[in-house]
Amino acid sequence: MASLPGVPDPEGRVLHGFEHNEDAVILRTPPAGMALVQTVDVLSPLGNNPRLFGQVAAANALSDVYAVGGVPWSAMNIAAFPAQDVPLEVFAEILAGGLEKIVEAGAVLAGGHTLEDAEIKYGLSVTGYVDPGAVASNAGLRPGDALVLTKPLGTGVLATAIKAQWNGSGKAEADLYRWATHLNANAAEVLRAMNLKAATDITGFGLGGHLLEMARGSRVVVEIDTASLPFIDNVEAFASDGLIPAGSYANRRHCSCRTFVSPDVDSLRATLVFDAQTSGGLVLAVPQERVEEALERLAALGEPGWLVGHVLPLRDGPQLLLS
Repeated sequence: MASLPGVPDPEGRVLHGFEHNEDAVILRTPPAGMALVQTVDVLSPLGNNPRLFGQVAAANALSDVYAVGGVPWSAMNIAAFPAQDVPLEVFAEILAGGLEKIVEAGAVLAGGHTLEDAEIKYGLSVTGYVDPGAVASNAGLRPGDALVLTKPLGTGVLATAIKAQWNGSGKAEADLYRWATHLNANAAEVLRAMNLKAATDITGFGLGGHLLEMARGSRVVVEIDTASLPFIDNVEAFASDGLIPAGSYANRRHCSCRTFVSPDVDSLRATLVFDAQTSGGLVLAVPQERVEEALERLAALGEPGWLVGHVLPLRDGPQLLLS
């Protein structure tokens, strides 16, 4: 990490860091009155571009801070690398990609840890801050809320097509990187500006799995309008060819006892509701009367937004409805 060129720290947040091989990093604290947000996430490669993989893994880890309405403050690299089998230049490219997203997020790189392993893995431990009186929670859904999604779905399917070298996987790789490297910073800005009470980021459990977590935490029912779901280009075509990751099927099976699927919902779409995402978008829970405001705020920041469902009062039976 010491070889990374120009690790920026314009505010001097790192008081003592990895440049002198310190045993631990010492940081300035975030703004007074703020609470800490801490998270960690690590990925295996999705494609063949190490720099873009580093960006994806970093964006994925940073997303957990954004999902609660937080602001990233610092990050530490976590990496495993088969040094005997892969050139160190590949490792350097992964770290450089991660650093690019850390800098874009306005955080500082404060060190990290590496180990040798048979498989490449990379991610971040991220510290952020949030106003303790304005945290967006999995338990904050209220009946009448609308659910706004900020990235289209399908990165799990695209990653599977890329690994299979399926026809069209070149465009699939470009599309995957386009969306998975995109930070959820603007969506979090809207979350904070509107003082929204509930949000989540869509990652490994898929849209359905994460919304079911929210429904259970909030003691409500969530209904997803499957016809309104946005998908990245060619995702439905790849899925119809069978290029659905095992994790997506596992997600659907795990959630099945708490999910009702309307008879008129296409079976393929019902499965894609649970597609295992990497660095997906945020779902913002927005009071119904403020949906247009949320979409306008997102658009003003150059972000898309799709109304994909709504929240109902708790009742007997499944807490996730696919209609």
